[in-house]
Amino acid sequence: MKVTTLCYIEKNNCYLMLYRDKKENDQSEGKWLGVGGKLIDGESPDDCVIREVQEETGLNLVNYEYRGFVTFISDVCDDEIMFLYTANGFQGELNMDCDEGTLQWVPKDRVLGLNLWEGDKIFLKELIKGKNNLNIKLVYEGDKLVEYVKR
Repeated sequence: MKVTTLCYIEKNNCYLMLYRDKKENDQSEGKWLGVGGKLIDGESPDDCVIREVQEETGLNLVNYEYRGFVTFISDVCDDEIMFLYTANGFQGELNMDCDEGTLQWVPKDRVLGLNLWEGDKIFLKELIKGKNNLNIKLVYEGDKLVEYVKR
């Protein structure tokens, strides 16, 4: 099971969203996500989210919050535990030339209307409401969400 982080950076009542349109054979091609990625050896989830945000956006997080975790179970890719974060303090200039896709600030009230994974809508609703201590399990068959459990 792989371990990853996902961060939704906030500014002016918007989230920084990543439209996946640049990588070949990307399972998330055409979808909008937060920023983040896989933990590497020796990293904590906090270390990973700081590194991944910097690599993908050029921003250095100075105020971020762990919000919970999501367990993804899939019949077509590796199962995953994802540590979920939001951030509202950062330094640096946004690098719009991200290798993963196109970055865009999206008003929070429009985020759920984007082309998202169905499971992402579940935890994004909770984040937008300000909920913490999330514990969500998502089960996919292919691209289809077939089960979810919120604890």
